[in-house]
Amino acid sequence: MANGPRYSVPFRRRREGKTDYKLRLGLIRSGKPRAIVRISNRYVYVQIAESRPGGDTVTASASSKELAGLGWKAGTGNIPSAYLTGALAGKRGLAKGVTEAILDIGLRSSTKGSRLYAALKGLADAGLKVPHSEDILPSGERVEGGHIAGFAKSSMAQGAETYRKRFGGYLRRGLKPEELTAHFGQLREQIRSMKVEA
Repeated sequence: MANGPRYSVPFRRRREGKTDYKLRLGLIRSGKPRAIVRISNRYVYVQIAESRPGGDTVTASASSKELAGLGWKAGTGNIPSAYLTGALAGKRGLAKGVTEAILDIGLRSSTKGSRLYAALKGLADAGLKVPHSEDILPSGERVEGGHIAGFAKSSMAQGAETYRKRFGGYLRRGLKPEELTAHFGQLREQIRSMKVEA
């Protein structure tokens, strides 16, 4: 670690690689609620939070863990599940009176068509106003899981063993991965028609 009379130790969360305070300050100064998207290896988390002097207040949230309870049989860390999680969080936010937000991706790199922007698309399609460019969003085919269904078909052509090895989780939950697009459409409509209490 550097030393000297002019060196100041960064804040703990910055040292741990958890918070970019310069970026956070800019988001807070916007005066809008933040649509926070965080992604782990297995799950997607979306929160709508407002900054208060005493700390952040979470108005609405959703996790891809919840999708299984709604009937989702596919993976919980992919692009379709990120979209559905964003749509669920957006619907809950609207029920709480939040009409607009600004995207907070934390320390993640901004990659065109990534899961971060699939969640953003879900928020926007739910009716939440989140400033963004259409160019950065994933295509409709990827959001619906068309790329996964296509990969499943090519895996099947390579042999039954390869197919079962790659998509065993889907098959155990009773979903053929090549039917993911139709399954996604059903759950999307279910989320759109849900009644969410304020």
